[in-house]
Amino acid sequence: MSRSSTFIEYMKVHLISLKQDLEDARNNEPLNEDEYWESDSFYMGAIDATEHLLSVATDIMNSYNEGEIV
Repeated sequence: MSRSSTFIEYMKVHLISLKQDLEDARNNEPLNEDEYWESDSFYMGAIDATEHLLSVATDIMNSYNEGEIV
C-alpha cells in the first residue's frame, strides 16, 4: 500500500471516529476531555472538512491511477 493510500485509509478511520464522537456527544455519553467540544458545530465542521479532503484525495488518486495526472 502506498503512503497516499495509507493516508486516505487513515482519513476514513478519522471520519468514522468524528461521527462516533458526534453521536456520543448527542447522546450525552462521557467523552475524554480531549475529545469533547461544547458544540455540535465543531463536529459537523470537522466532519465536513474531512469528507471534503477525503473526496479530493480520492479524486486525485483515481486520476493518477487512470494516467490523467503526470
